[in-house]
Amino acid sequence: MKKLFGKIIGYFKESWLELSKVVWPTRKQALEMTLAVLLLSLIVGVFLGLLDFGLQKGLTQLINLKK
Repeated sequence: MKKLFGKIIGYFKESWLELSKVVWPTRKQALEMTLAVLLLSLIVGVFLGLLDFGLQKGLTQLINLKK
């Protein structure tokens, strides 16, 4: 039982040590990266929406030609 607690404590000590090595972004960097992700997501969403709309219209036209 003592061995188990020792491993658990060792795990948390190593985790804390690794977290102290992390270089966290500044508030400005985090905001810039968040805005970049949101903008890219919006662009990809609009592109995929337009592509879906175009393919749907094309397929509808193709089906109506066969009737």
